[in-house]
Amino acid sequence: MDGFRRLSGRTVYANAWMTVREDEIERPDGSRGIYGVVDKPDFVLVIPAENDGFHLVEEFRYPLGRRCWGFPQGSQPGLVAGDPLAVARRELAEETGLTADTFTHLGRLDAAHGTSSQRYDVFLATGLTPGDPAREASEQDMRQAWFSHADLRAMIRDGRITDDSSLAAYTLLNLHEG
Repeated sequence: MDGFRRLSGRTVYANAWMTVREDEIERPDGSRGIYGVVDKPDFVLVIPAENDGFHLVEEFRYPLGRRCWGFPQGSQPGLVAGDPLAVARRELAEETGLTADTFTHLGRLDAAHGTSSQRYDVFLATGLTPGDPAREASEQDMRQAWFSHADLRAMIRDGRITDDSSLAAYTLLNLHEG
């Protein structure tokens, strides 16, 4: 680990979605410290694009105490990793009802590299076909809407989209499109 050595570790909290651990470490200079790490399974984020715009979802985010817009995203149930493409297909259909003819992998990013081991894959979904969502109980308040490129940029500028994963994914999309 680049000169960092884990001396010990202990789980300080665990539930069905995450584990929080505290690791005692030794730095390259020999000094010691601790790291608190949130371990969560990797997730996917899907950018459903059509007609020069995007389908976004809005839901209540309990830690923030407010509703937030972003691209559909989620992980394999339980604390296990799943095939990113299979998870992307499932999450898109579950949250929006959409299916896609084509999924293009845009990149793999770190979710919160200072506190979490979680990473995520970003997919562009095109060739969309509408259907009925099959949302989980925790997503029962979720709404979906289509927004143009201009609408999306305005929502980012005025703070209606603040989800860092969606913003990073949009950056990958812009790099992909050149």
